[in-house]
Amino acid sequence: MADLNKLTISELAEKLAAGDCTSVDIVNDVLAAIDATDAKVGAYLTLDRADALAQAKAADERRAAGERNPMLGIPVAIKDLLNVKGQPCTCSSKILEGYTAPYDATVIAKLRSVGAVLLGRVNMDEFAMGSSTENAALGKTSNPWDLDRVPGGSSGGSAASVASDEAIVSLGSDTGGSIRQPAAFCGCVGVKPTYGRVSRLGLTAFASSLDQIGPISKTVKDSALILEAICGHDEKDSSSIEMEVPAFAANLPADPSLAGMKLGLPKEYFVEGMDPEVEKAVRAAVEHCRSLGAEIVDVSLPNAKYAIAVYYIIATAEASANLARFDGIRYGMRLDGKDPAELYGKTRAAGFGPEVKRRIILGTYVLSSGYYDAYYKKAQKVRTLIRDDFTKAFEQCDAILSPVTPTPAYLKGEKTADPLKMYLDDILTTPINLAGNCALSLPCGFASNGMPIGMQIIGDAFQEDTILKVGHAYEQTTDWHKSRPAL
Repeated sequence: MADLNKLTISELAEKLAAGDCTSVDIVNDVLAAIDATDAKVGAYLTLDRADALAQAKAADERRAAGERNPMLGIPVAIKDLLNVKGQPCTCSSKILEGYTAPYDATVIAKLRSVGAVLLGRVNMDEFAMGSSTENAALGKTSNPWDLDRVPGGSSGGSAASVASDEAIVSLGSDTGGSIRQPAAFCGCVGVKPTYGRVSRLGLTAFASSLDQIGPISKTVKDSALILEAICGHDEKDSSSIEMEVPAFAANLPADPSLAGMKLGLPKEYFVEGMDPEVEKAVRAAVEHCRSLGAEIVDVSLPNAKYAIAVYYIIATAEASANLARFDGIRYGMRLDGKDPAELYGKTRAAGFGPEVKRRIILGTYVLSSGYYDAYYKKAQKVRTLIRDDFTKAFEQCDAILSPVTPTPAYLKGEKTADPLKMYLDDILTTPINLAGNCALSLPCGFASNGMPIGMQIIGDAFQEDTILKVGHAYEQTTDWHKSRPAL
């Protein structure tokens, strides 16, 4: 193994262009890394080696014919809720065990068009419901930095595969922080794009007004490169915005100066009970941005404190509607009953895990007669207030800096007995999804126990260029992203 799996998209693109390696070489190195470490990490659910090598060979042929694209021949791990034609799409749930996707999600079709290699399916919390990947029904995933700790969730497999160099880059989905939180826990870069920037067609929906697909990568530039590939209008997705895709990577300045930029610091995001090492690391990162020329200004997001309550009303309500399709009739698991009602009940009881059942019940409750106005309608009103807070804040600054999570990655089993305690992990990420804005997580330090700490850079709607610029400047003048776990 030539350790090609440890390189970034940018580095590999240079080697491929120079003829120093082939896409087949890269895939072989990634497969060798999976063989060597995934028994410990558990990032992958399924892996089609022959197909990955065939895709790599085809990419090499396209390059030999003169095609040039930084994503050409780059292996990408896929979260197991994105449909890839001919591959399983289980959402790490027993109810979809054995199901094979009949079509490509739009993001997958876009990756195929640029010649990326679709490597395999990585683990996740069942139907993306969780913050630790402990709710996965079909596999167990560990944090590569400490195998006794969680990788975060729900895109835990996506983050763990990149952190352990078992993938060059991965795709995840973010409903309330499910890209940014595992990226922070695993020492990676994660981007949640603006709602509507990336097509959701072919994403198995959890909460349709909140879900967004995005990358987890080793560097900010790598995230910019794959964002260019997956963004863009999709006429088949009514939530997709018709807007030109910027040249995200080319727009990253060579000069890491942040002179002329105003970066907001929200007092509400340094919450009571936050791990002091997390606060210290993020405040040091803020000061580093100041040293790069940024002006740090205080901003207020007063309604952020309601975000968890609002999120878990809206998200569970939408989940209860979206998951109604998994009934044992059309696809997936089926347990026979004497009538349709018994068939539905037996299939869903056996197929769904406890967290999914909990959220379906909560969602059905808040939508039920007599409670709709008291809970769901009121939550939608407060959601508007949260969005308005961000609008006002961005009148004072170009981007907002904050922690990603109140703590670093915690031990497995530490929060499984108390769902509410785990829900509070999302307190700093859910407001962005409720507002529909974009945000980025990147490494900014380590706790004394050796676990990574992430800083969040929040942008206004469709301001991915801005958050990528800030993240890139910080990354180019620090070394946190260069550290790798010792597996």
